[in-house]
Amino acid sequence: MKIRLHSAVSVLAAVAAMAASSGALAQAEGQWAIKAGVGKITPKVESGDVSAPALPGSKAAISADTQPVFAVAYGVTDNLTVELDLGLPYKHKILGAGAIEGVGVLGTVKALPPTLFVYHRFYEPEARFRPYLGVGATYAYFADETGSGKLTTLSDIGGPPTTFSLKNKFAATLQVGLIVNINKKWFVDGNISKTWLKTKVSFSSGQTQDMTLNPQAVTLALGYKF
Repeated sequence: MKIRLHSAVSVLAAVAAMAASSGALAQAEGQWAIKAGVGKITPKVESGDVSAPALPGSKAAISADTQPVFAVAYGVTDNLTVELDLGLPYKHKILGAGAIEGVGVLGTVKALPPTLFVYHRFYEPEARFRPYLGVGATYAYFADETGSGKLTTLSDIGGPPTTFSLKNKFAATLQVGLIVNINKKWFVDGNISKTWLKTKVSFSSGQTQDMTLNPQAVTLALGYKF
């Protein structure tokens, strides 16, 4: 499923139209909220070269993925909210780039990026539309790294199957979003975010590779306040 920003805006606009005749109350001080939806993460990769012995200029690209997401939030004040974002692991394909572009899939990896956000929500709690800005701390956890036969051929031809691992890292995330209230309890939340993430890949064949991932994410979710 492809989640694009213009699609998210269209859905938000439709929900806003349906909610135009109903009362709404945005999350306020002391109020909890939960939400669930879908999120798409697209890594914006700047790949380093695989260290020797490897073909000079051997780089990597990483595919996007879409998965269910969910979150729980608490209103510290009428305008300040703390939120923990979770979800299912994203599965990304690792592809050849640079001098090895076109070789196909070199491996796969699952990434789980739980993030703790602090948001400033604009306007009063009674406002129907509440844009917001957030800053978060993301922990990028990588698991189930699986190399392909092509990876072994490129890194250690004639040797045992090459495995690899990515180093787990903390990273900063910025987010901008919009809440549209359907009624006093239900709301739709759409947002986009950017994470500044660098990590290192270590191969069982002895090589290493620095990777700047800097993923962008788009999320659309339905929420409930209580």
